[in-house]
Amino acid sequence: MKIYPAIDMKNRLCVRLTQGDYDKMTVYGQDPVKVALQWEKMGAEALHLVDLDGARNGRRVNEPVVREIQSQVKIPLQLGGGIRDTQGVKDFIDLGISRVIIGTAALKNPQWIREIIQDYGQRIVVSIDATEGWIATDGWESVSGVRALDYIKTLESYGLKRLVYTDIARDGMLMGPNFKMYDELLKGTSLEVIASGGITTLEDVRTLSAMGLYGAIIGKALYDGKLSLREVLEC
Repeated sequence: MKIYPAIDMKNRLCVRLTQGDYDKMTVYGQDPVKVALQWEKMGAEALHLVDLDGARNGRRVNEPVVREIQSQVKIPLQLGGGIRDTQGVKDFIDLGISRVIIGTAALKNPQWIREIIQDYGQRIVVSIDATEGWIATDGWESVSGVRALDYIKTLESYGLKRLVYTDIARDGMLMGPNFKMYDELLKGTSLEVIASGGITTLEDVRTLSAMGLYGAIIGKALYDGKLSLREVLEC
């Protein structure tokens, strides 16, 4: 199972939100580039970058930071937040981003996401953020009337290969992942699933790995020192 340390960026700072709430933001670093280099030095094999400004309002405020990280680290990057059109996808893939993550736009424009998946294949990952099984959109500030599992199966029919699934209720809460939902995803689809939200202990990591998940994104537990990246990679 691949471990992705998370670097969430807002106003060009490295931050973490609690349950996606922009009013509950903690700043963990003035320079996300230094944070990225730190995780790489500690052995990270890939990084998960999120432009929170882009996710919320579609403006890619943190793109200069993303470009700087891409130029300085040697490990693969996956990036999400505010990428809502073909040009945005092309820009980041041309930059060298390994995988582009599409969130809100996948739900709002199904014909477009189908075409993007067909055109770019495994370079495209869709991020599903859900609360009580319902998909949330626009930086988690709105909840749709769409059941997550139903829409994930639709995405699979479009040819999607890899998915990030975040349980908003657990994100930043250090209360463990939603193992039940990940089990449903693994049994109900053939997608490579990346877990996100609530991963707090080495036992959480071992359990997800034993379940057969493709990857795990870890944020607050690393920044707060609940988990050591070296120990996570070793286990």
